[in-house]
Amino acid sequence: MIHNIPVLFLAAVVAISWKRELVGGITFILAGIFYIVMAATGAAKNGFEWYMISWFLTISAPAFFIGALFILGWRREKMGKANLSDKK
Repeated sequence: MIHNIPVLFLAAVVAISWKRELVGGITFILAGIFYIVMAATGAAKNGFEWYMISWFLTISAPAFFIGALFILGWRREKMGKANLSDKK
């Protein structure tokens, strides 16, 4: 059960980010950074192998991508509201 805590945390972030995209963008990018730091720290203690880089990217790259999409959505919405107010 304890290994599900990160999944439940990120699911809660997705639920919050449905209305506040910037929160999701920042949180997912920080989650990707946190995973890389934790995995690199563990790898440094146990011996680093070259193939571990693919492990880091397999988990962290989607988190970075999701974070970037949330930030892009937030920015597009912000720009869309600015453009609508200019037309009125």
